[in-house]
Amino acid sequence: MRLAKYLAHAGVASRRAAETIIAARRVKVDGAVVTDPARDVDDSRSVLVDGRPVHAEGHERVVFALNKPKGVVSTASDPQGRTTVVELVPHRERLYPVGRLDADTTGLILLTNDGELAHRLTHPSFEVPRTYRARVRNAPLKEPALRALREGVELEDGPTAPARVRRLGNDHVELTIHEGRKRQVRRMLEVVGHPVKSLERVAFGPLRLGPLEPGDTRRLTGAELERLRSLR
Repeated sequence: MRLAKYLAHAGVASRRAAETIIAARRVKVDGAVVTDPARDVDDSRSVLVDGRPVHAEGHERVVFALNKPKGVVSTASDPQGRTTVVELVPHRERLYPVGRLDADTTGLILLTNDGELAHRLTHPSFEVPRTYRARVRNAPLKEPALRALREGVELEDGPTAPARVRRLGNDHVELTIHEGRKRQVRRMLEVVGHPVKSLERVAFGPLRLGPLEPGDTRRLTGAELERLRSLR
């Protein structure tokens, strides 16, 4: 197994983050620093990250759903001392968020120690849908703005893919996108003349936010994990 994938299986970090850790010379294999994420390893090798041993085999992989409150950041730690999503999930394993939500955005976010699953859920090639509900300014929402969102809009980093859009009220809209650009939904709505007042993610792939209250969390069931792992 490649070293970056091994670290992801061991719950150290997502595969992409594991590559960064390796490049920073924080990983040793059999006592020697390794900077090649493609290095083949298995549990017969001594693998250390920051001097601590890691093992991929027998590692319990878990996923939690969290209703992220406003102001909480979607990182494992925060240099500014703000509350992080990881702090809201009581679990002995090291967890990290699957993707991110802006600090001002609320709703469904997943946390896991399964780096391979996190990679599949966030990599653009898998096109996992994410659904958001937004309250917007400059109501009422009219058909030309909704049509533009459905066709895709031009942002400073390129055009977006078409979104699924449903008007829920004069100032309330639901969007489903398959991309994960920074602040994408906010930017899309601003381009069509409706800056966001509040934004909540209500679904990630087949999972719905459901009755989780802000700050509450639950561990996904085996059936839910199978549905996530079967996404193509």
